[in-house]
Amino acid sequence: MSTTVPVKAQKPEAKKQNPEFVQLLDPEGKRLSDDLYDPWVSDVTGDQLASLYEDLIIVRRIDTEATALQRQGELGLWPPLLGQEAAQVGSARTLRPDDFVFSSYRENAVAYCRGVKLPDLVRVWRGTAASGWDPFSVGMATPAVIIGAQTLHATGYAVGCKKDGVDSVAVAYFGDGATSEGDVSEAMVFAASFKAPVIFFCQNNQWAISEPVGLQAQRPIADRAPGFGIPSIRVDGNDVLAVMAATRSALDRARNGGGPTFIEAVTYRRGPHTTSDDPSRYVDPVLVKEWEAKDPIARVEAFLRSEGVLTDELAASIQARADEVAAEFRAGCLGLENPEPLSVFDNVYATEHSGLARQKSQYKAYLEGFEK
Repeated sequence: MSTTVPVKAQKPEAKKQNPEFVQLLDPEGKRLSDDLYDPWVSDVTGDQLASLYEDLIIVRRIDTEATALQRQGELGLWPPLLGQEAAQVGSARTLRPDDFVFSSYRENAVAYCRGVKLPDLVRVWRGTAASGWDPFSVGMATPAVIIGAQTLHATGYAVGCKKDGVDSVAVAYFGDGATSEGDVSEAMVFAASFKAPVIFFCQNNQWAISEPVGLQAQRPIADRAPGFGIPSIRVDGNDVLAVMAATRSALDRARNGGGPTFIEAVTYRRGPHTTSDDPSRYVDPVLVKEWEAKDPIARVEAFLRSEGVLTDELAASIQARADEVAAEFRAGCLGLENPEPLSVFDNVYATEHSGLARQKSQYKAYLEGFEK
């Protein structure tokens, strides 16, 4: 059974809004009412929410397959996103094609939603390219590894949009650890000063590699932005509907000249920082269990089933689709061709110079030494 009826909060059974953050679906899958943010998702139908559910299932399946590929020696590294699917899908699915995303290395679900081809998600991690995709074809820059640097890029892009007289919006994704970097503070200064149409989307996944968020933030991270003159929204990052509402609100503000908004999506990184990390050395397993009970997929599934939108047949179909995507993803990864070794010197400078030519010659001689 499908429905085109908006999935409104059911009163009076619905709970009151959560005082800690914006939340429209609680961990049990019950629809909560929120007078401020309900209007931003009043048009979301059951079918559309089921489509978001499918996105969540697929990106988690991709993440699982990528982790397996790394463990099998096919990837050098992979940054898992387990637990953060709703924050990424809920925000990315609200963007227009002409908006532009500047992300860190963990926003693989955002990249999927922006239309990045599956093999392009792993080109860098497989070591076959220095960059994964053409940014202008999908409206998303390739991931920044330097922590927080992309917030400056997003702010500069947003200022450019404003000067061009267009209503496109730039979105910077970063983690809680990045908020301790000077780049993020500098970006917010400029964004506030020039009323740049930019959204600072912080996924507070509770860990800056192995350091807990409480070590660097004595108050909610969302409290910092108002000090720069930027309004902020603290939202349940495991609630795809609430994330969508918060992002739509921020996009509307940016498109209408209101300037930047800071969103803190409170979520949890249930896996390692990267596949080279061992979180069992610093994470209390009890805490992990607590966050598993707040799973972003389980709560949407519970809600959709209670509404009669998600049936066993539809759930099986979505899972089959996720398996197909995973197979395509694996085949694409294994099919990537190794680059010609000396191509590492291509595109380093616009015009080759004697120093680069010398290094290239020396490296060529080094490689030829293995053939003797």
